[in-house]
Parts: sequence; structure tokens; C-alpha cells
Amino acid sequence: MNIENYIEAQYRELQTRGFNAEFSELYKGVDNSKLRDILATLHYYFISLFRTMNERLPTGEYGAHFWAEPSRDLISIIEITMGLYSALKASKYAFEIDEYYLNLIKDCREFLSSSGGSTLPSNMSKVDLYYIQPIFYVPKSVNVKSASSDMTYKLKQIGQGSYANVYKYKDSFYNRNFVIKRAKKDLSNKELERFRREFEEMKKFSSPYILEVYRYDEEKNEYIMEYMDYTLDSYISQNNSALSSSQRKGIALQVLRAFGYIHSKGRLHRDISPKNILIKAYEDVAVIKISDFGLVKIPDSQLTTSNTDFKGYFNDPSLVTEGFNTYDILHETYALTRIVYYIMTGKTNTDKIVDANLRGFVQKGLHPDKTKRFQNVLEMIKEFRMI
Repeated sequence: MNIENYIEAQYRELQTRGFNAEFSELYKGVDNSKLRDILATLHYYFISLFRTMNERLPTGEYGAHFWAEPSRDLISIIEITMGLYSALKASKYAFEIDEYYLNLIKDCREFLSSSGGSTLPSNMSKVDLYYIQPIFYVPKSVNVKSASSDMTYKLKQIGQGSYANVYKYKDSFYNRNFVIKRAKKDLSNKELERFRREFEEMKKFSSPYILEVYRYDEEKNEYIMEYMDYTLDSYISQNNSALSSSQRKGIALQVLRAFGYIHSKGRLHRDISPKNILIKAYEDVAVIKISDFGLVKIPDSQLTTSNTDFKGYFNDPSLVTEGFNTYDILHETYALTRIVYYIMTGKTNTDKIVDANLRGFVQKGLHPDKTKRFQNVLEMIKEFRMI
């Protein structure tokens, strides 16, 4: 991932809200000027929003109401903060979050709601507001080493697809797992071209929500990529009963932002499923990354034909009769609607949806009349925030 580009993206997102320099002095030691502005502004918004929350605190045994607009604002600021925190880890711009505020952020994720305001926990105490000490701490330096010699590692197969086998290995130098995706030996020239294109497309992306790929081996037709802990499928299966509504919403918003980024590059994934959305489980947050771009649709590409197989088990069934070569953004929003529903409920059957707002969201996203569906991801995000 291009770290400078990621910082720029967060800088521009905050720019729409407005920067504030009140706490800039606390972050004068940050080398990157835009990151310095980001941290100072995030600090300002945390103080401002928690000061508003303190007007409702301390709560009694029945809790108290925190209004809808500051609830949504605090959710957004937390998402930006934790996304930045995770993306910059192990980079020269890595930073730490004050332990008190990190725990406070975790607690807030449990009760904040983006619709109708939030119920503050009973007996919650007033938040300590940091006016003269930083919320974020930047280490003086970070040293990232690189290997200087070839090493041989044993591979363990962890999956396979139409074009490739997938293996895991542990690099003893970095003491971490990596993945190798190796093309099958019986592929045609066109299939090999598609496999190589998948690597090249993923290499072009610069987003914390896209799986990182590192090196393509021309002789073996394989490439190295980062290792993730779960597929969305396995993560939901193992944690469905323990996931809170706010955690589910956080994951779903990451997925929507990921595809918003993909679409902004003029690409359609075309193989959206819980198995192609991966999750890295940190102690404080679950981060999603999109993988498997073997069917990615590129403008003017000669690899997309009317004979392409119907794939992606969350795909619009109308593609069976219309032809996969007709795939467009409305098919993509259809599949994403099913993904969002799956994240929010752990279910795939959409026949009986209790929550009225979620039901309305799903009905619009899956509407048989394509003109009545979500026309893009921005529409989906706007309506999803109201659930």
C-alpha cells in the first residue's frame, strides 16, 4: 500500500469537515505535515464530541440519550482514526493511541448508533478531556529490515480456485505468514493472461481495503501476497453470536468503501462473495480487504467475452439469461446488497427481515426493476448509515 497516498486520502476526507489547529502544538513532532494536521483535527473532534457527550453524563442506572447527529459524527471520527491507526502500523508514520482513549473508543463502538441517537451505558462517567496532552503518540523512529538472501520455506495448501492453488508459508526473517498464489499447470494462454492481469490490477490499487500483492514470478507463474486471518464467510460463522450491531456496521461500511474505491478506478469486481472478502483480526478492530480479481471487468479489455462463466454466488440471477458480458454497476450493487445483509444478520435468506430499515435497504438493492436499485455505492452508503 502507498502510505503517502493513504494519508492524502484521509486528509481530503477530513478536509470536507474542516480542519482545526487548536491542538496542533501537541503534534509538532510529526514529520508528515498532512498527518500532523489530521491528528490535530481528530483530537479536536474527539474533545468537541466528548464534551457534548459529557452534558449527558454521568448517567444513572437507566442510561441516557445521546443525540443522533453527534452520534453519527463520533462514529465517523472513530472509523477514520482506527482505519488510519491500522493502515500506518509498521510504517514510518506509525502512531499509538493513548490507552484511556483507545479503551474509550472500543466502548463507544458498542453503544453508538447512526440512527435515532444512542443510549449511553448506565452509570457511565464523564470523559476526561485532553486539552494539554496528546491523544496520539508518534514513535521517534521505526526500523524495517529486509532479507538479503534467498530462503526456502515449506508450503501448506490452504485453498484453490479455477485458475490457481493457494499456499501459506511463514517467513522466518519477518516472523510472519505470507501467501503464494500459483497458477495451475494446465491453464490455456488466455487463462494465464487473466491470472497475470489479476496481479497487475491488484498492484495498481492503493487502498487499505485491497489485498496487497508483492512480487510476480514469471518462471513459476505465481505471486506473493499478504496473509489474512479469515474470509468474511468464516469470520461471520465463528463470531456471529458475539458481534454487536456497531461492529457489523463497521465491517459493512468498510466493504462499501472498498467497492466505492474500486469503482472510482473504472473497475467492476464481478465475483463478489463472502469468500473473496478477507479479514485481518486485530485486537481492537477487524479490517477487511478485497481479493480475487480474476474476473475484474476493465474497459476495452479483450478478455471479457459473452462466454465467460457465471460466477459469484451472490450475483444477480438475471445474469444467467442476460449473459455475463452484460455485467454492470447495477449487478455489482445487487451483490453488495446481499453482502451487507449477510454481514448484518449472518444469514443469506432475505425472505423474512424483521428490521424495517434493513428490509427497505435490501428490497431496494435487490429490486427486479434495475432502475429502482441503488445506482452506485455512494447511494448505498448514504442509505445504510440510516439503518
